[in-house]
Amino acid sequence: MIRLARSGGFWTATIDRPDKANSLTGEMLETLVGFAEAAAGEARVLVITGAGKVFSAGADLDEARAGLATSPVWERLSGAIAAAPCLTIAALNGTLAGGAFGMALACDLRVAVPEAKFFYPVMRLGFLPQPSDPGRLSALVGPARAKMILMAGQKITADEALAWGLVDRVAPGADLAGVIDALAADALGAAPAHVAAIKALLS
Repeated sequence: MIRLARSGGFWTATIDRPDKANSLTGEMLETLVGFAEAAAGEARVLVITGAGKVFSAGADLDEARAGLATSPVWERLSGAIAAAPCLTIAALNGTLAGGAFGMALACDLRVAVPEAKFFYPVMRLGFLPQPSDPGRLSALVGPARAKMILMAGQKITADEALAWGLVDRVAPGADLAGVIDALAADALGAAPAHVAAIKALLS
């Protein structure tokens, strides 16, 4: 359900549950946490993406009802990604929704396909967002637009996300891998300590 790949300093985690809109179970989240923590010691680039036409719809509905929606594992995951001393990229192959927002917000860069939509319906569902998500979202798009997403429940298009600063590039699905490779090239050509030092200066 999570496909993991390591090629030198280039590490990729793929959410592979397209029949369930790549919704995340507790086990899948734990796998992603472990991978992100391991990447902190070895990777120069960490990419998180999805299989099919949706990046992730957030929590698996059955497990969400059983408590996953409010589990601290979401915050552990975004914290591990944010703390990784390498270049982290969310390759958003499709729509990003709910709790899955956290891992994308924690990445250094976000690239989306034109068909992607972005929504985080915590107001309607009666949940609070993950603790670090509102601050990260506000830092990217500003407080008013963060409220549009978190409080007004608006579904944002890829073009709006690009204009707002929520994503950094929009690329057709056929070009997504090439765009990621281009963004990763300099970090992959550098020493891990150099990647970590530049990232630390920007934190």
